[in-house]
Amino acid sequence: MPSIILANSQCMDSLADLHDTVNLSLRNKKRWHLALVTIYCSRAFFPRFKQEEILSRKWGKISPELSSRIILDVVQEHPLFSGVDQSSLIEVVKDKSLDHLAELGRVEGISSSLKTDLQNGITGDLEDISSRHEAFGMNTYRKPPTKSFLHFVWEAFKDPTILILLLCASLSLGFGIKENGPKEGWYDGGSIFVAVFLVISVSAISNFRQNSQFEKLSKVSSNIPVQVLRNGRRQQITIFEIVVGEVVCLKIGDQVPADGLFIEGHSLQVDESSMTGESDHVEINAYQKPFLFSGTKVADGYGKMLITSVGMNTTWGEMMSTISRDSNEQTPLQMRLNKLTSSIGNTEDDNGNKEFNGSRTKADDVINAVVRIIAAAVTIVVVAIPEGLPLAVTLTLAYSMKRMMADQAMVRKLSACETMGSATIIRTDKTGTLTLNQMKVTKFWLGKESPQGKDYSLISRSVLELLYQGICLNTTGSVYRSEISGTDLEFSGSPTEKAILSWAMLELNMDMEAIKRECNVLKVEAFNSEKKRSGVLMKKVEDGRSHVHWKGAAEMILAMCSHYYDIEGDIKDLNDLERVKFDQIIQEMAASSLRCIAFAHKQVLEVEHESGGNHPRIQENGLTLLGMVGLKDPCRPGVKRAVENCQFAGVQVEMITGDNVFTAKAIATECGILHPNQEAKDGMVIQGVEFRGYTDEERMEIVDKICVMARSSPFDKLLMVQCLKRKGHVVAVTGDGTNDAPALKEADIGLSMGIQGTEVAKESSDIVILDDNFASVATVLMWGRCVYNNTQKFIQFQLTVNVAALVINFVAAVSAGEVPLTAVQLLWVNLIMDTLGALALATEKPTKELMNQKPVGRTMPLITNVMWRNLLAQALYQISVLLIIQFRGESILSISKRVNDTLIFNTFVLCQVFNEFNARKLEKKNVFEGIHKNKLFLGIVGVTLILQVVMVEFLKKFADTERLNWGQWGLCIGIAAASWPIGWLVKSIPVTDKPVSSFFSFQNLQGT
Repeated sequence: MPSIILANSQCMDSLADLHDTVNLSLRNKKRWHLALVTIYCSRAFFPRFKQEEILSRKWGKISPELSSRIILDVVQEHPLFSGVDQSSLIEVVKDKSLDHLAELGRVEGISSSLKTDLQNGITGDLEDISSRHEAFGMNTYRKPPTKSFLHFVWEAFKDPTILILLLCASLSLGFGIKENGPKEGWYDGGSIFVAVFLVISVSAISNFRQNSQFEKLSKVSSNIPVQVLRNGRRQQITIFEIVVGEVVCLKIGDQVPADGLFIEGHSLQVDESSMTGESDHVEINAYQKPFLFSGTKVADGYGKMLITSVGMNTTWGEMMSTISRDSNEQTPLQMRLNKLTSSIGNTEDDNGNKEFNGSRTKADDVINAVVRIIAAAVTIVVVAIPEGLPLAVTLTLAYSMKRMMADQAMVRKLSACETMGSATIIRTDKTGTLTLNQMKVTKFWLGKESPQGKDYSLISRSVLELLYQGICLNTTGSVYRSEISGTDLEFSGSPTEKAILSWAMLELNMDMEAIKRECNVLKVEAFNSEKKRSGVLMKKVEDGRSHVHWKGAAEMILAMCSHYYDIEGDIKDLNDLERVKFDQIIQEMAASSLRCIAFAHKQVLEVEHESGGNHPRIQENGLTLLGMVGLKDPCRPGVKRAVENCQFAGVQVEMITGDNVFTAKAIATECGILHPNQEAKDGMVIQGVEFRGYTDEERMEIVDKICVMARSSPFDKLLMVQCLKRKGHVVAVTGDGTNDAPALKEADIGLSMGIQGTEVAKESSDIVILDDNFASVATVLMWGRCVYNNTQKFIQFQLTVNVAALVINFVAAVSAGEVPLTAVQLLWVNLIMDTLGALALATEKPTKELMNQKPVGRTMPLITNVMWRNLLAQALYQISVLLIIQFRGESILSISKRVNDTLIFNTFVLCQVFNEFNARKLEKKNVFEGIHKNKLFLGIVGVTLILQVVMVEFLKKFADTERLNWGQWGLCIGIAAASWPIGWLVKSIPVTDKPVSSFFSFQNLQGT
């Protein structure tokens, strides 16, 4: 009771305060009074509110135009995070308000309120994470509801042919009951209803499963890894685990995971085009522009940020809630098949109308006949149009995508599955793809000497101090020392950075924390793949002197130097003769497959500034060489075999790397891309600067002869892809950096790296190689060919059925005035072809034989001469036999017309079942090879045969069939089984490689 009295008292105070600021009518005062009493009294009745302090209130602005409406914004602080509320954190970043930020105490004040240590991050224990989730929410977005199974059922119902068949079934059912009574009259109409229901069910189930598969892949692709600081330790978590108060480490190519504020960093530039549409990069700093937005990309530099809003509270969250992955994306092959489908369907329009002879009949008989004619005609069109072709591609793509995930390849774009099968050239990176990306320093040169036996005590102390500074301050890596043991070290960063830090701390005894305390960093120029170097300008706390340190590709750093240190610490002049000796040292290390990194230094008497600004400039000339290290990155096991497999498959493998030409040659030879006797050939090994310097004609002449490109820039990669595509190649390109994005987009298939790849690269790619392994690229190639090959198998199978069904029904309709196959029977055949056939043939696994074929390229027709040979031979056999049974079966076999029609139906279906085996191999005579491995194929064939027996023997009225005796079943099976030896003989007939379209104008049948 006292709580309620207190609440009422507070309500009166609040009303009095409001009266001073807003002039309200008596009626509105009563409403306001009631609202406040309700809010505060509810706190008294709920126990969890009893434990909290009085709510802080933030009154919204009251519109002068709406005097009858009061806008109330009650903001509640979480008891563990006092001094800051969620709405303030959201607004300060969204509004980019520096004044509001100053009111909250800038980054330091907000971090204090959020209980975050800016140097060590949050504690990250379960209780801490849970309280942050409760107070500020989770970093997830509301997605549009997923499509239910009923949605796909409705989509299947909207098919025009299905609607016509349902109408025919309704009419047939109505007139049948009227004519024969409910007991017998429902069979015809009811049979069509059941058959249509089966077709709709199978189609809806297939599409629903495919959509579910795409939803799962979408979740995987959006699960982005993020580097954070927790309890002083740098660790990787997923983007969905980010919480408010988190300290996130950003580097080039990263996606900003949530809204937040800049803490510290150097040369940090962000691409906000996804938010603003502006292509210019925004420079982030602590004073004028500290605001970072979710979904933007880091274009340059590195830094740390404090997360202030997550999930739906971010600007990007509002946008993402309206975006969903389009699982209805059509691939080029599907579009070609849809065109093929419509072109076949448009030619069939004149069936069934011969059934009328204008004699006098009852009105009911006329209507019944019309319904039968329409049902038969529509059903024939349903069978004639190969609607199963797009379904087959969808099934094989969905199946392949699922299996490729298990083989370390995540497909982001459907078209990539099939396009990869047509690839003629693969342009691959070296580091991490051909190699393990496990760097280790194995060689160190100081001056012209290499300390033997790792006896680093010979090195001058002054040189060692400078080397410490160059390694410790000019790095994006970090070191975590375990608090428990105090000796266990954990290194993070890129493999190169980790290798150098590990070498410096474990072998040179560098104290990273002490060096950072003794020096202040003034300016950083971050490393990227174009500059191939990074620099830092620092000042020593002790004497105030400024120093410049550079690190990068050995020959590039050497070109910036005029002097060098020897092992005693003396500075020597770097004349032309000495420069040649250093070049030889670099070449020797490179020839041993080592990556050469050099360190250089210069003491700066006066800090220079960039023109037109106050930013300090890092000097780039007159440096003194400190030393060089050689990093070994071993080739991946199995990469040579994978390269050889691709080459054997007719796909050229070419390596593009930023390393120098000698390292590139050594790695390419080790991986099998180059052979020792090939190195001397003109144009096979080239440097990026040479390729850039060629004229357009010279580039086009040499581009597909290049095996290795060293010291390449991202522009070189893009230029090469453009040249290759102009020459008609289907190009696959691997990439991991932000600057690789243009080449990944330009290529026919962009392959990004899942481990080392930046988010920018992944978004620009079609397939993500999850283990960064070239062997997985070769596997993707094999799966791509499998998709294409499976589609061709199904096309051959279905067109055989189409041709046979159309000719048989057309000839019978014209000559006899009726079709031998009823609507229900034709729908059953359609079900066998479209769905069961697609499932059986589309799920064949890739075989090594696929890698023995030449690449398809851009110009090869979808239906090859081999396929025409196979399908025409089988179709002619089926047409001949079935037409003989149609016109002479009754007299030859001494059977009734009803049994004869059943024989035609049964033989036709069994011919398709046996022909499915022939379709498994387009050219090989042994169609049973590896069949035991495809249990789904055998299962589908078994189910089809069982259902066919049920249709013929037990569903006589439903399927309009008559029971067959053993002899008649044997005849049907014998006729159908004859397709196997016919297929074996036909495959002995040689065919020309010249496409059929060059002889006839059947371009649309070729899928072009």
